[in-house]
Amino acid sequence: MSVKKIPTLFAILALCLASSVITAEEVKSEPAEFAAIAGHNYEMVTPAQPTQSEDKIEVLEIFWYGCPHCYDFEPALEAWLEEKPDDVEFKRMPGIFRKNWMPHARAFYAAEKLGIQDKIHTPLFEAIHRDNKLLSTDDAVLDFVESLDDVDMAAFRKAFKAYSVESKVKQATRMSRAYGIKGVPAIIINGKYWSSGSLAGSYPELLKVVDVLVDKERKKAVGGK
Repeated sequence: MSVKKIPTLFAILALCLASSVITAEEVKSEPAEFAAIAGHNYEMVTPAQPTQSEDKIEVLEIFWYGCPHCYDFEPALEAWLEEKPDDVEFKRMPGIFRKNWMPHARAFYAAEKLGIQDKIHTPLFEAIHRDNKLLSTDDAVLDFVESLDDVDMAAFRKAFKAYSVESKVKQATRMSRAYGIKGVPAIIINGKYWSSGSLAGSYPELLKVVDVLVDKERKKAVGGK
């Protein structure tokens, strides 16, 4: 090789290296598309369960008022709900894996029956987790609700003991197991998939999984894959 060609060769190598560096930086700056992977960050519901949302994609949160993780999840979930797509219907269902979860479920369904969930939901969470109140019996829950403003207590006590509320509590007990979830909070997407913060890795990641699976259901509805 001619000595005169050596500087030229070094120049070419330097240019190639520079190009490689630029390409690597470009790759780093382009985030990988988020993927929902069965068995990794979500699980299938087997068998799939019917939904109550008719022509919309149902996103169902299963929670327990006594669960600190459910309480911690609330801010992220509320932020997601502010941007919820119009074709998604969000619902909540109290999870019931033990008998002492039932008083909270009765409070949830009694409030739902009376259309006052906005007066019960956050205050009950905060009483347990912020104020450290032990509300694990029917009487304790009823006494707490009585302390709230703008609640017709006679109507609430009647709803709390209503047959329709008790039927929903029993149904929630059955469905908590039918979905195959391992704990709460958990999210069920269209009765077909479930995920949780521990399964997805974090609450932000969980909501990303929800978005991807919602989009999957949306594409299926219009004949996509």
